[in-house]
This record gives sequence, structure tokens and C-alpha cells, in this order.
Amino acid sequence: MAKQRRYIFATVALVLFGIVAIFLLTIPTEDLTETPECMYGIVLDAGSSHTAMYIYKWPADKQNGTGVVTQHSECHPKGGGISSYVGQQGAAGSSLQVCLDQAMQDIPSARHHLTPIYLGATAGMRLLNISSPVQSARVLQEVGHKIQSYPFNYQGAAILSGQEEGAYGWVTVNYLLENFIKYGFVGRWLSPGRQTVGALDFGGASTQITFVTKDEVEDERDRMKLRLYGHDYSLYTHSFLCYGRDQVLKRLLDHLVTAQGHTGTVAHPCFPAGYSVTMKLGTLFDSPCTVAQTPSYGYNPQAALSVKGTGDYDHCLGNITEIFSFHSCPFSQCSFDKVFQPNVSGSFMAFSAFFYIHQFLQTTTGIPVTTPAQLEEAAHSVCNMSINEMLVLAPDQEPRLQDFCAASVFTKVLFTRGYGFDEISFPHISFQKKAGDASVGWALGYMLSLSSLLPGESVGLRKALKPGAWAALLFLFVLLPATALMYVSLQACRRNKKGSSDTAS
Repeated sequence: MAKQRRYIFATVALVLFGIVAIFLLTIPTEDLTETPECMYGIVLDAGSSHTAMYIYKWPADKQNGTGVVTQHSECHPKGGGISSYVGQQGAAGSSLQVCLDQAMQDIPSARHHLTPIYLGATAGMRLLNISSPVQSARVLQEVGHKIQSYPFNYQGAAILSGQEEGAYGWVTVNYLLENFIKYGFVGRWLSPGRQTVGALDFGGASTQITFVTKDEVEDERDRMKLRLYGHDYSLYTHSFLCYGRDQVLKRLLDHLVTAQGHTGTVAHPCFPAGYSVTMKLGTLFDSPCTVAQTPSYGYNPQAALSVKGTGDYDHCLGNITEIFSFHSCPFSQCSFDKVFQPNVSGSFMAFSAFFYIHQFLQTTTGIPVTTPAQLEEAAHSVCNMSINEMLVLAPDQEPRLQDFCAASVFTKVLFTRGYGFDEISFPHISFQKKAGDASVGWALGYMLSLSSLLPGESVGLRKALKPGAWAALLFLFVLLPATALMYVSLQACRRNKKGSSDTAS
């Protein structure tokens, strides 16, 4: 009997120990340390047409937040990009205030001084830096002073190169899709064995294409080598300055004005029938993308220019095609404008303005737009709509309706004739605004790279399970020996009873 009591006592003690351990492990960490559970990072995406702010977060107990960074919130202030405030002292900095104030609310005050904040400027500022380096530096200095007036950890304001913008977008896309690594069982990082996805970005002043290729990249300016999570990636990436949405529209109108003899009235085949607008002639030639076409005789920038839409798909296609140059190539093969490009391969994600164009085509025409033929059919349908027909189908897009025909035709020419997508490769393009809960763009890849949250080497085993999961595992480890002891105790009781029975008989 004494032996039996010892077994029962040991079993009860182990079970009680397990219960106490589970209780201690499941107490929230912040209750013990009084520290917020997340770290934060801020990226200001200073694009050509507007600025956007993205706030990211990751667990504070990670020395390296790889694989766990998520988007916390975002902000889109009214107004143009910072490059549009040239000559307006204080305006570029003030344009960021609404979003910076929001960041003060979105991020716990205890983390403000630990939160890195970056500003990355893209093609709009690249153009300004070409036309006026002094004004460009002044704008960056102004926004830098504004950001530093807040208690965040300012990391600088810089103009991204086109290659950087394309590469950071590619990193963002594949990071969000977990194509690099993902969590496995018991906190081990695993390579999912997936192919990476190419990135197609369409901003206001430039467009980028980036993808992994096994082919030789003949122009070293378009070659980039990355080592992420112990794997090497050979990227082809190119950014076409002056091929962003806003600059393409401006170049198209400039081309039409030149072709029609710089008269006071211009017929625009990409504008819908029934639409007209009057503008100053000088607004066409105020960009490095169009300044070379400024008329040499009798030019008056204040002269009025009347533009009337004619809604003609074929003429629109002809004029947009002339913006590209497909005539000569100094390499074995080119996309356009003498730029080398290997054959596209694998899947792609198209985002930014590409997503909105694709969505508009699907919504207004009912065509799924999953093949080049469907893209052409949808663009043809939109271009032949009058402005009143467009207003009925998409009243929420009223300020931008006149531009969708040109943007759609441009996308068709760029994807099919420029990049070389065909009936086989085009269906592998996914048009997305977000991946999971995060907006797709270069901002996340930019922060991951600059904050060293993206390692170049592989990541091994690390404590990635939450306290509750560890408690469950501990419970199992306690339960197994306890069950075994109970089984032994029961066997001992049976033997004792059997022994007593034998003795009595």
C-alpha cells in the first residue's frame, strides 16, 4: 500500500506542476514587462502624383523580423507629389502633416522614438532632379525637416533609382506571397520551394518590369544579383522613365499637337466623344519628358489649347504606338527604345495603375481580360464609348474617365508588343492591389532592406511559437509521463489485490 501511495502522490504532483507551468506561460508578456508587443516602421512613398504613408509592424521579441512583418495602416493625403510643390515654400513638408499626425496616433507613444521612418521619392523627383537639381535638393531638405519635427527615428529622405524601385517592388511581392520562406512547424523557417513572381509597376512618371531570368542579361545596367534566405536570385529589372501614366498622357497630347500643326484646337482620338477641355499650351512642355518638343517658332506658353475627344480606337492605337520606338536594337533582342530584355518567364503581378486600369476594363465591359485578345476587345469597347456612356457605367471615376482609353491602349501596346506577353504568358499576370492585408508596391521591400529585416543568409530554428502553443506542448510532455505513472499505479494496485486474494485462498 505504501508503494501505491507513492505512485499516486508522484502522479498528482506532476499534474499540479504542469497546471502551474501552463498558468505561468500563458500570462501575457506585456503584463510582466509593460512593453508593447510590436515594433513599427514607417515608409513615405513620395510618388510623382501623390504621397502615401505605410506603417508596418513586427513582433518586438524578434531580433530580426523576417517573415513576420505586416502592414498596420496606411494614409493617402490630398494633393500632388512632393515634386509638384516646387516654388511653394513649406508646402511639400506641410503635405505630409496629415499622415504624420495619423502615425502619432497609430503607433503607441512608447514606440515613437524607436520607430524608423523613411522617405523614398520616385520618378517625379527623378525628373525634377534632371531639370533642377537645386530645387530637388531643396524639396528633400524641406520634407526632411518636417519629418524630423516628429519624435520618430528619422532615417533620411532619398530619391530611388529606377532599378531600386523595380527591385524593391519585386521583393515586396515575393515577400508577401511567402515565396522566399515561410513558417513551418515549431518555429522553423522553411523554403516553400515556390517559383518567384515577376513585378510590373505603373506609376505616374515611370513603369518598371522585374523578374528572375536564367538568360544572360546583356546590358549590365539591367542586371541585379540578390542573396536572400540563403538563395541567389538573378534579376532582370528596368525602369522606363517618362512611361508612367501621367507622363504618357502628356506625351500623347504633345504628339497630337505637333502632328496637327500647333493650332488652337486639337482632336484627341483617345478622349471619349462629347468630352472637351481647355488648357494652357505651356502645361504640355513643362516636363523633361516633353520639353524637347517645345515649338521653336511662335510659342506662347499662355496660349489656350482646346482639346476635343473623338473616341476612335484605331487612331488612338496608332498614335500611342508612335510614342514607343521599336525600330532598332543594339542587343540580340529588345523591348523598345533600344532597351535589352530577355523573354518573359513565369508568373507576374501587375500593380499600382495597372490594377486600376484592369479593374475599370472588367467593370465597364464585363470582359475578364485574361488574354491579349480580351485586353484588346475591352480597350476597343472603352475607347468607343462616349463620355455620357462612361458616366453611367462608372460615375465614381468621373475625374479620370477621359484617360482610361489611352491608359488601356498603352497597357496593351506595352504588355504585348513591348514586353512580349502573348496568349501563353499573359494569363499568368495577376492584377492586384494588395497581397493579404498589405498594399503592393516598393515601400515594404524598401523598409525591409534598409532596416536589415531581410537577411542575405538562411534563417535557422528560432523561437517562433506563441506562449499558448508552448504551453500546449508542455502540457503534452507532462501528460504523457503522468499517464504512464497512473498506468503503473493501476497495475500495482491490481497486483496487490491479486496478491491479497492469493494469500486469502
